[in-house]
Amino acid sequence: MNTFHKLHDVERRYEELAYRMSQPDAAAHADEYARMMRDYKELTPLVEEYRRCIALQREEQEAKALLAQETDPAFKDMVQQELCEIGRNLAQCTENLRILLLPKDADDEKNVILEIRAGAGGEEAALFAHSLWRMYTMYAAKRGWTCQTVSASETELGGVKEIIFSVEGQDVYSRLKFESGVHRVQRVPETETQGRVHTSTATVAVMPEAEEVEFELDPRDLRIDTFRSSGAGGQHINKTSSAIRVTHLPTGMVVECQDQRSQRENKDRALKVLRSRLLQQKQEAYDEAYNAQRQSQVGTGDRSEKIRTYNFPQDRVTDHRIGLTLRNLRSVLDGDLDRVLDPLILADREEKLKQHSEEHE
Repeated sequence: MNTFHKLHDVERRYEELAYRMSQPDAAAHADEYARMMRDYKELTPLVEEYRRCIALQREEQEAKALLAQETDPAFKDMVQQELCEIGRNLAQCTENLRILLLPKDADDEKNVILEIRAGAGGEEAALFAHSLWRMYTMYAAKRGWTCQTVSASETELGGVKEIIFSVEGQDVYSRLKFESGVHRVQRVPETETQGRVHTSTATVAVMPEAEEVEFELDPRDLRIDTFRSSGAGGQHINKTSSAIRVTHLPTGMVVECQDQRSQRENKDRALKVLRSRLLQQKQEAYDEAYNAQRQSQVGTGDRSEKIRTYNFPQDRVTDHRIGLTLRNLRSVLDGDLDRVLDPLILADREEKLKQHSEEHE
């Protein structure tokens, strides 16, 4: 296996990192030490699987040599069974290495900015948008992530026309990136007197949070306005002009933030959302030009793409990208989202393996 020669170099790099981090003065340079820790952590599963493969290959060679020397039929049969077991383990180990060697999405470990907007369906669409927000916040809580609202436009009946919030934690983007697109709900609204099923939609956009070093905003391209906050929040929220509206003049993109109590906090959050939107826009333009000939099985994540239907009368969730249908709709809306995301991640991995094999034929 040619890959093993490359992995030997990776193992040497891994051991070098371990040695450098063990030196007494290693932690004196915080940035360098953090980078080494990050690289070491990223290489650990790959090196451990590689070492497991090497050990299995050694066991296989020893078993074959033993089989060639042995004359006792009963003992040879036992060794043959052991060889079969080693072969199965080695095949699985090799497949694991193929998966670990797949190019990683550079954004997978990032936090995200998540935007939900009510689509077709009026007030029912706004109520559905609120249900999606609740689903994501409950899912985040189960995974130990934290959510912070940037801005929300609420309706009188408890729905949201639009809500923007950040999600922070480990590997957030790697799981939530599959949520971008149009979500559709089919149910009988509470206001429906004749029991008819209505169809409404909401759009979800998931953007990796952009760091300042990744996308630098030119202050000359920004117009920043202050205004008085509206909505829930007590007397303070209406007495001071703490809300912020940032306009990016070259693109006309506008971001408002009024959920924080200070003008500075609102400005920081608004700039964070704007930076992430602009970086996403830049990345989408690049992807469209670079991958015009190919779309993955799991879908492009385009906001106009209908990705999932939540059907209340039939108690089912259907993800249209991979043809997945699940029962117990309520559990998904209560944050049991791994039931949907795990199959999506698996399908995405299989598609990448297929593409990788085709590119290296």
